[in-house]
Amino acid sequence: MLQIGELAAMGTALLWTLSAMAWTSAGRYVGALSISFVRLVVTCGFLLAYGRSVRGLWLPSDADADTWVLLGLSGFVGFFVADACLFKAFLMIGPRLTLLIQALTAPITALISWSCLNDRLTPGQWLAMVVTLSGVTWVILERRGGERRSGQRSSDDSRQIWQGILLALVAAVGQSIGFVLSKQGIGQYDAVAATFIRVLGALIGYILLISIFRHWPAMLATVRHRRVMATILYGAFIGPFLGVILCMIAVRHCHAGVVTTILSTMPVLVLPLVILFHKEKVSYRAAAGAVLSVAGVAMLVL
Repeated sequence: MLQIGELAAMGTALLWTLSAMAWTSAGRYVGALSISFVRLVVTCGFLLAYGRSVRGLWLPSDADADTWVLLGLSGFVGFFVADACLFKAFLMIGPRLTLLIQALTAPITALISWSCLNDRLTPGQWLAMVVTLSGVTWVILERRGGERRSGQRSSDDSRQIWQGILLALVAAVGQSIGFVLSKQGIGQYDAVAATFIRVLGALIGYILLISIFRHWPAMLATVRHRRVMATILYGAFIGPFLGVILCMIAVRHCHAGVVTTILSTMPVLVLPLVILFHKEKVSYRAAAGAVLSVAGVAMLVL
């Protein structure tokens, strides 16, 4: 129980890595906005079933007003603004580079949490964060350097890469704000019900956006796509449902900056997946950076 927050964060990182691969696969068929919205609707189904069978409540009606506001805002910023940018970045620059950029979420979250909640990190935790993020940075710099030396990218490809990087950076800031709001709002409230409130907050943003740009036909087309829906069902269960529940448990039990540092190891976890499914080649230097990241997480957990 002493390390339940860190262990929950490690479980979240694994589940979100697997779901990121699922979103990237499905997004190639129907687009980022459709995936973002439909997976939350599917997640609502899981949350409704869980709430009714376990808590005896279809909706989180037992939450007070402050909990609804803070967690709702957390979902709007973290699930809507951040994830809309994140999923578009997945399609533009791929899951590996996008997840690497998400490493910035950890220091941003730590700074926001310190300034807004006076939630301080110990010197040992700061050191572990530096070690972890150094390993992740090593991997991304090695990868980008190899791409520049190849000289095979056109100007259009380069523009798309930088647009994807910008979207990933916006997602990192949005996720940081979402984590801090979650830390403030969850208190001792049920983690599953808290997740439901965050999802509902995000759905408000998506419904407005889809209505303004009249994208409802695309949403219906996504639902009719059997292969995509099968992937979304799988991704929604392990990501927005199980993964976010573990994330809420993690932010309740430890510093938000520690949680996001552990989540930043997703690029390390994704390495064997991109090797297996995308046939990417990973250098010894990238592997060394991955080992350094794991060492940093070990310093946080042990």
